[in-house]
Amino acid sequence: MSKVLILGGGFGGVIAAETLGKKLGDKHEITLVSRSRKFVFYPALVRLAFGQCTAEEITFDLRESMRERHVQFVEGEVARINLREHHVTFSHGDLTGEMPYDYLVVALGRRLATERVTGFFEHAYHLLGITSARKFGQALENFHSGRVVLGHCASARLPVPLFESAFALSRLLKERGDRGRCQITIAANQTPDEMFGDTKISEVLNPALESHGIELVSGFVINEVTSKSVIATDGRELDCDLRMLIPPFRGPGASLGLGITDEEDYLRVDRHLRVPQVEHIYAVGDCASFFGPKFGDMAVHQAEVAAHNLAQEISGEAPSLVYDHEMMAVVDSGVDSIFVHKDLWTEERADVQRSRFWGWAKQKQERYWKATHA
Repeated sequence: MSKVLILGGGFGGVIAAETLGKKLGDKHEITLVSRSRKFVFYPALVRLAFGQCTAEEITFDLRESMRERHVQFVEGEVARINLREHHVTFSHGDLTGEMPYDYLVVALGRRLATERVTGFFEHAYHLLGITSARKFGQALENFHSGRVVLGHCASARLPVPLFESAFALSRLLKERGDRGRCQITIAANQTPDEMFGDTKISEVLNPALESHGIELVSGFVINEVTSKSVIATDGRELDCDLRMLIPPFRGPGASLGLGITDEEDYLRVDRHLRVPQVEHIYAVGDCASFFGPKFGDMAVHQAEVAAHNLAQEISGEAPSLVYDHEMMAVVDSGVDSIFVHKDLWTEERADVQRSRFWGWAKQKQERYWKATHA
């Protein structure tokens, strides 16, 4: 019997665990470890911040979910991965100490490197968590005039909630009769096309921003945040009364110093999602080193490929499934939402559409996810 250890309870970890549970059944020991027993459907955090859903509607209990899927769940914080001894050390939670493995799937997500922007912690909101989204929502309740800066920091790699927040804020202010007294500015180090992996989305996205009266400032590398402004590395300042920023991302701290990461601390993988030069280790989701943005659908696809290949390894076969780095995303603008699909490993033109259908489909997907995985 092989011991399969999956680190991380996000999209990648959950799908890897479920897929391996189906393929391996109870013939092997599968354990999913997450720092929290609560799964959060991250694409819905913008809706949570703007009071369009509750936390209970976008979360479910991983321990209960895994119980009938041939997967053991452990709540714990990963402190260190020991590649030579094939074990992982946990600092607190259900288990404190070491857990051995024969096969390892790393799905630890990304680290929010807020320390790279001076004053971020003291003066900026973000919405990459239940508590943080609620705090931003509370700040919005008291905002009735002035300027809001919504920023995308260098290495953030998550543009969808940036633009969705801008559209949602514009609608909220209009509903309250405050739109004429407020200015909404998006500040980003890249153009929209660059943020979406060199995809020609600006031809559809920019007109949508203009129709909402939203200002877009590209080439603005956020370096510092104060109580009254957002400051770029070149000295430019955007005076503002409220700030919500997508912080810089880095790979997980548990993988540092192992010699298996790139310059941004993401784990290097091959087309089978294996970590090169290390036996029996796969990496999926935000922690894996890939070009372009990091979205949940990518993590799901990577987890399916990794789980299939890992199951083949356990059976004594060579991994055969190859990952294709595709992006599918919906930017919900409230009316005619934007859908983009692009193979990020080819020069083929992206499929970019604008339709009322896509916003509806995105919310349906959220409900379907909880119904099928909770």
